[in-house]
Amino acid sequence: MIFLLPLMCNDWVVLEVSENSTSYHVSIMNGLTNSSDQPHNFQERWSSYYKAVEGRSPRETLLKALACFESSTSFDHGSSSHHHSAFGDASKFAVDLGCGDGRDTVELLRQGWQVLAIDGQDEAIARLLNRPNIDQTLLDTRVETFENLVLPENSVDLINASFCLPFCESTAFSKVWAMIITALRPGGIFCGHLFGDRDSWATNPGTHHLTRSEVDDLLQPFSLEWFDEEDHPGKTALGDDKHWHIFNIVARKR
Repeated sequence: MIFLLPLMCNDWVVLEVSENSTSYHVSIMNGLTNSSDQPHNFQERWSSYYKAVEGRSPRETLLKALACFESSTSFDHGSSSHHHSAFGDASKFAVDLGCGDGRDTVELLRQGWQVLAIDGQDEAIARLLNRPNIDQTLLDTRVETFENLVLPENSVDLINASFCLPFCESTAFSKVWAMIITALRPGGIFCGHLFGDRDSWATNPGTHHLTRSEVDDLLQPFSLEWFDEEDHPGKTALGDDKHWHIFNIVARKR
């Protein structure tokens, strides 16, 4: 079964529930605002969706994380100035979880990062690879759910998770978060978003919500570079009233 849910003021989520399991496959789709799109025909509209979101700017959390690297003089790359990544020896290696068609990936590549971009949709990766003026020698891609992802310990400088972790299965969230912590090198940065318990979607299946205390506990292995908690009424893409509770995070692993 597929459900189409409005997210933020101009975003959508497709929630696909397997009839034979309790697992969820979730794709975040920014800017799809045509109210005539119905869940049963949405899969036929992937191309229209990606065209609708072309040219979106990178998210603020990523830009702030990149600025931290630019200003930092204490980043630990280990015993030498280079380290091993999916590409061999590299000085800046990022993983973009739930990359979509690459709005954040493109900025990482533009700034010279080696990037592993991961998304659950084949077309998302295809569109990323078809973007003009990207250095594909710096890019590796996978079609994979992040719940099943395994990253080597101390291998990544930056993990970007823009609006994807709240849709991780609750039973898998702890494992995914532990993987993020262990995969980051000392001084590496996590940037992304989590949903709070006062969000009006907190009772919905397929979304993972946290109290402020729980978020604080998750961030114990980190020092905060930027943290912004949004807790306010707003509107969905359909104009319905909704309360938003979101944690915007940029945090450096100690």
